[in-house]
Amino acid sequence: MDRYHNLTEMLAVNHAAHAYFNGLPDYIREMIVERGDNVHSPSELQGYAEKLLRGDD
Repeated sequence: MDRYHNLTEMLAVNHAAHAYFNGLPDYIREMIVERGDNVHSPSELQGYAEKLLRGDD
């Protein structure tokens, strides 16, 4: 599994994660960016996004 320093680094180098992130609704992207220092892998990004989409945050 790829592990990155933070969301910004991951989105800069991982094209699949970047495409997934860009496909999310704006409000979800904003909430993820606010906690970007805690997102270190594509699986964390997807899990966090799914949690937010369910309204579990």
